[in-house]
Amino acid sequence: MDPNNRGPEGYGHDGDTGASRQRPPRDPLTPDFGQHTPALARTVQLVTGDHLLTVNPVDGSEIEPCPPGERPGRPAKLTAAERAEAARAARAPVPPGPARPVLPLLERQDEREHLVRLLARGRSVRLTGPAGSGRTALLDLVAEDCSDLAPDGVVRLSGFHRSAEELLYDLFYAVYDAPLYRPERQELLGLVREVGAVVVLDDIEFGGAALDELLDATPECAFVIGATPDVPAPSADSAVEEVLLGGLERAGGVDIIERVVGRVLTEEEANWAGDLWFESEGLPLRFVQAGALLRQRDQQRAGAGAVDEFGVFADSLPVDAPFDAPFDAEDDAVPLPSLGEAAAPAPLLAARLSPSARATLRFAVALGGEVPHQAHLPALVGDTHADAALGELASCGLVSPVGSRYRLAAGVLQQLEAAGYNDDLKARALTAAQHYAWWAGHPSVTPERVCAEADALLAALGVLVPDTAPPAEGEEAVTVQLARTAAPAFAAGLDFSAWERALRAGAEASRLAGEVSEQAYFHHELGVLALCDGEFDRARAELETSLGLRGATSDKRGTVAARRALALVADRTGTAPGLVSTAGEEVPDARSEESQSPPGGVPALLPGFPPARPPAPSTADGATIVVNRSTSSGGHPPKTHRAGIRGLARRNLVAAGAGALLVAVLGTVVTLGATSNNDANNPSDKVGVNPSASQGVDDGSLGADKPKTDKGGDTGTATSRPTDPGPDGTYGTSDDPTPPSDTGSTPSDRPSGTKGSGGGSTSSPSKSPSKPPSSPSTSPKPSTSPSSPSTSPSTSTSPSPSTSSTAQPPSTSTSASGPASGAPASSTAPAQTSGSASAPATGGSGAVI
Repeated sequence: MDPNNRGPEGYGHDGDTGASRQRPPRDPLTPDFGQHTPALARTVQLVTGDHLLTVNPVDGSEIEPCPPGERPGRPAKLTAAERAEAARAARAPVPPGPARPVLPLLERQDEREHLVRLLARGRSVRLTGPAGSGRTALLDLVAEDCSDLAPDGVVRLSGFHRSAEELLYDLFYAVYDAPLYRPERQELLGLVREVGAVVVLDDIEFGGAALDELLDATPECAFVIGATPDVPAPSADSAVEEVLLGGLERAGGVDIIERVVGRVLTEEEANWAGDLWFESEGLPLRFVQAGALLRQRDQQRAGAGAVDEFGVFADSLPVDAPFDAPFDAEDDAVPLPSLGEAAAPAPLLAARLSPSARATLRFAVALGGEVPHQAHLPALVGDTHADAALGELASCGLVSPVGSRYRLAAGVLQQLEAAGYNDDLKARALTAAQHYAWWAGHPSVTPERVCAEADALLAALGVLVPDTAPPAEGEEAVTVQLARTAAPAFAAGLDFSAWERALRAGAEASRLAGEVSEQAYFHHELGVLALCDGEFDRARAELETSLGLRGATSDKRGTVAARRALALVADRTGTAPGLVSTAGEEVPDARSEESQSPPGGVPALLPGFPPARPPAPSTADGATIVVNRSTSSGGHPPKTHRAGIRGLARRNLVAAGAGALLVAVLGTVVTLGATSNNDANNPSDKVGVNPSASQGVDDGSLGADKPKTDKGGDTGTATSRPTDPGPDGTYGTSDDPTPPSDTGSTPSDRPSGTKGSGGGSTSSPSKSPSKPPSSPSTSPKPSTSPSSPSTSPSTSTSPSPSTSSTAQPPSTSTSASGPASGAPASSTAPAQTSGSASAPATGGSGAVI
């Protein structure tokens, strides 16, 4: 399959034969000039904790609560064959080129047996030795000896730049089969507690309480930990045995040199090796590098003699030369290295290597000691055979394995920097960043491969990000491009530590480059990452920052993704979106029963409209002002409310109260406007249920019978309704021209439902509100009597032939139209100044009943 033009089978559509998914045929004569289909964005969906995370490298990752059907079951453990395959993949690859001689473990048999005995009893042990003491080689042999001690076998982990929590996740993935699943911490602790394995942990960088946390989380595991003396020791109460690893004896050092050189040393070389042993304190790495120096010296001497005698194509030594045969050459023009050169042999060793190997060392120095994978060396160096350079470096002792990759050996980085290998550091780092940016975004590269090169990618970002500058128009900063392509791959590969470091580097690089849209993306991803880790305050801050930046760039799709993530944060914390109060946080100055009034007070009610609550003290112009009242003593409101519905900010409560008041006023206005047309000649009132055939369609009756009007008797239905003054100045109904008394300025002292002066019921039908007064000269005055809710609803639904001498307050009586509102009507409501003798009954919501 072409990695640049993935077919349907690359996306899980092998059986799809639709014409829309078929690639256009290419010309068989010019296959490389065909139209390439653009690669789709690599989106990966994974489960982290109780969240479903969709890694979207275009608009930003989306996170949501994981549906029950998407949540994976309990992970199962790997089989023995699967564990062996995983262990093989976790080892550093074998360098290409000729096979190197396998050095035996010299003078380490006692330490080896002691470690195996402790692990067989289930004890954890820490192997402490300086860098270059052969600690990793000893741990490899111990792992082979303990392969059948534990039910889950041997698990090899690297503690280089790893925390205790990250090592727990590494142990989980080494034992359990859980693709695209990252459990939360509590579930993780429950799973690793059931792991029973011998854990070989090398290059650890922490001790003390962090190491105790790691050991307590895995009680069924026995750890053998490799550390240098500068790493903090375990705590005093931890049951960890300490085994020290020292240097070799002089005879052991000479033996290693002879095995690396492939011959017996001369007397002069043996004396030189003795001086080196005294200076190097017997570290095996120094003897390996010294043997490489002698081997290069032999090649130079043999090369010079062969050219003089046989030419450049002659072999320097016969193939069947015995191992114990000393080097025999009369030309001794190449002297032995000095003791200083043997103490710091990296520059001298590098000077005698191939150009590709030296270029590889320069890249390693630029990346802080990280050696790129051998598959990247041809592209970085520009030589198709540059992958063989790794074998040259390994045979000279300049690199050593660390986990699944190689790094410069102990002390080599400092020696090469002193020799001037960091002169073109920025240029080498830029070349590596450009290559990794292209490689990490290629559709054929899996997230696992990108995670394996995480240290090299992050090292390139660490070198280049501080010097990031705004790029030229139409271009993109290399650091931003690298972080943009690597970060989604780290997330898809479940390496959240590398994901966070790439996002922070990308956010800083995009800020320095002035790329606002990319900066918004990185802050959005940081917010999603914080949400996955349960850090809701940091998630809200990052997402709000991203939302502001996306708004500046009018990124609609990114804005939607950010708002969805913010809504999830609000759901997890129990607060409304946009609020800063979190669950359990005390809101200052929270009111116990009512909210504060907005600045300037609530707008006054219109004259003639009954208030929805008992009136407060009024001003001189009759405008009612709502003031804040507190029920607590001493004038200080109690601060007992928490987050949630009662923990909202005061401004939201004020807004809610103002909105409710506005709805009440608007509802009253709309209802009065719909029912205030009291014209007796309204055609809508003349439509009956039984049409008459004696009436025509043109006689003004709309072809329907007129409703009959009862002039005196109580028929049980309300047939009369108040009207406006007619043309002759009369009031009342069409059959009762009695005008009402002028009592507009005197409010009633009787509650609804009491008898008036005329002896009749003064309660009016609840669905017959009066029209507001047409003259604003008189303003309503509130009554001084206390509010008295009506408790005796009126059962009469027919008004009296004559109206009462005083206007009554809103009624809560039950009429033929339906039950009245449950809110009590106040007897202190201002009376009508003109219009009908009855006022509309209003409830708490402002609707007319």
